[in-house]
Amino acid sequence: MNVTLPLKGVAIGAGYFSRFQYEAWTRIPEVRIAAICDRTESKARDMMAAFGIDRYYGDWREMVEREKPDFADIITPPDTHEEMCRFLAERGVHIVCQKPLAPTLAAGHRIVEHAKAAGIRFMVHENFRWQPWYRKIKSIQQAGDIGDFTHIYFRTRTGDGWPENAYLDRQPFFRDYPRLLIYETGVHFVDTFRFLLGEVVEVYAHLRRLNPVIRGEDTGQVFLRFESGATAIWDANRYNESESTSPRYTFGELRIDAMQGHLTMDTESVMRMKALGQPGVEIDYERRNVNFGGDCVYATQRHFVDSFLAGTEFESGGNDYLRTLRVVEAIYESATTGQSVRR
Repeated sequence: MNVTLPLKGVAIGAGYFSRFQYEAWTRIPEVRIAAICDRTESKARDMMAAFGIDRYYGDWREMVEREKPDFADIITPPDTHEEMCRFLAERGVHIVCQKPLAPTLAAGHRIVEHAKAAGIRFMVHENFRWQPWYRKIKSIQQAGDIGDFTHIYFRTRTGDGWPENAYLDRQPFFRDYPRLLIYETGVHFVDTFRFLLGEVVEVYAHLRRLNPVIRGEDTGQVFLRFESGATAIWDANRYNESESTSPRYTFGELRIDAMQGHLTMDTESVMRMKALGQPGVEIDYERRNVNFGGDCVYATQRHFVDSFLAGTEFESGGNDYLRTLRVVEAIYESATTGQSVRR
């Protein structure tokens, strides 16, 4: 691929999470974010001042037509993604798109097909698998230090969803999502469990709403079985609190059982490994509590640039991410029917 560096990017969106993405782009020398669009100009101007972005547009179509970027970073609510992705793909603009990818699985399929038909590079900004603890766990798995992984248990208690004004200060649109816990948060864990354990063959889920001021579910338990025979449980609740000083750092507590031992991680990212019959040891690995989730936004965007320039596959490319979305749909089907769903 013949490209001129730095890659010229434009970004659509200036909401709460966008700040993490803009900051991370400033640390990637092969990229220059040239322009930003948001319907609220003051929010966009704040991002421009903070991160050295030159131009503002009130209309994202005008921005794309005038700037002619190499790629666009879409950081907007999911119901806007299909229209934006189609417009960009038809103009040969490569895309990194924030999750949730789309309101429905069918819309997600259309987005991926539009990108494929246009021949552009497309990646979903799925950053949890890029958190440093999961990259370290993957290296432990590949090295065979405790043998084949057989079970993952992860407990999440974010404590941001119990008050009457839940989510208003950070992501107010969460209150109106008809689906919340799995659609917005659980999708990260489905993708990360797939990263570690492979493809899902069976799902069973129980979901419910605890806070009556929101539309969607805010608590649940999800069981997944994988092709290998391994299993995973995500025990999640956005209503109740943990005692962590930063519950959104690791998003909870982890235990992985394996054929030759087990591994644990606490809410402060301290990881320990214990081989069968041996004392446990703390695992030394590199991580920083900067930006978001151990700097996983930077790692995700670094991966986008590196893969784009090398012409290699993205870890969360369109076709792969559709597999994650199919599991999400199976979770909702199971919760509705009260039955396990085989895939």
